[in-house]
This record gives sequence, C-alpha cells and structure tokens, in this order.
Amino acid sequence: MENCFYVGIGGFIGSVLRYLIGLLPVSPANGFPIKTLCINMIGSFVIALVSALAAKNSSLSPQLVLLLKVGICGGFTTFSTFAYETSSLLQKGSIGTAIAYAVLSVILSILAVFGAEMMIK
Repeated sequence: MENCFYVGIGGFIGSVLRYLIGLLPVSPANGFPIKTLCINMIGSFVIALVSALAAKNSSLSPQLVLLLKVGICGGFTTFSTFAYETSSLLQKGSIGTAIAYAVLSVILSILAVFGAEMMIK
C-alpha cells in the first residue's frame, strides 16, 4: 500500500505539471501540438535519466524511483493526448502536420532517452 502512496503523489505532481504546461500561451498557427510534443520528450528524458541513475546507484530508494518513474513520469506524459491530437489533425485534413507530429514525437522522445542515458554513462 505504501508504494501506491508514492505512485499517487507522483501522479498528482506529474499531472499538475502537465496541466500547467498546457496553460502556456503557445499555439502554432498550423495547429501543431508543440506542448504535448515537449511534454513527451521531457518525460522520456526524465524516465531514462531516473532509470539510468537507479541502475548505476543501488543506494537510490526504490520508493523514490517508483515516485519518479511511475508516478511523476506516468502522470506527466500523455500518450492518449498524443493519439487524440494526431487523430484530430488527420480529421481536419492536416495530414502533413499529423505525420510530422507523429514522427517527431517518436523520434525526439527516443533521442531524449538516449541523451539521458549518455549523460549517466
């Protein structure tokens, strides 16, 4: 039950951070969902950074790792929003923007993971 507390607190923090970023007055004219792209890249970087640190440093508290990875990163990143925004762009006929968003989201998030892992090595 204690682990659920850590995940819940982390999820609260991550969700609030995602909400606050969503309030930023950034809206490209072509409808490109830049805020969600940034959220997912940052989340990918952070989860990789925490994972690499935990693998390298066994003295890190498992509860802290759980709070950061499952809680904060899980609450912060948003695959469902990514899928919805991509679908919305396609339905509006913005096929090029939808493809660019999907490709950039995947590639940049994976690169963020590599970048975080390289920082720890």
